[in-house]
Amino acid sequence: MVIAVEIDAKKEPLQADKVWDRLKLAEKVIVGKGKMVQVYVPDPGSKDLLMNDVLGRSGNLRAPALQVGKVYYVGYNGAMYEELMA
Repeated sequence: MVIAVEIDAKKEPLQADKVWDRLKLAEKVIVGKGKMVQVYVPDPGSKDLLMNDVLGRSGNLRAPALQVGKVYYVGYNGAMYEELMA
């Protein structure tokens, strides 16, 4: 059984240190930005690139953010969520 957890970044803003604490344990992080989708396998070597993509201008986790099992979906891209729902 896969459990999905919505992370309400507006009600509970997650700043960089707490975001990395969660994401470093993920199998992968999929980030949607407009027409682009970037897939990361979190490790210390990709931390800077990953954090640059998942944090907004405020320094908090971008919305929407969704955790499905050990995979995180951050940001929005229509195709990314269509694939998730298929």
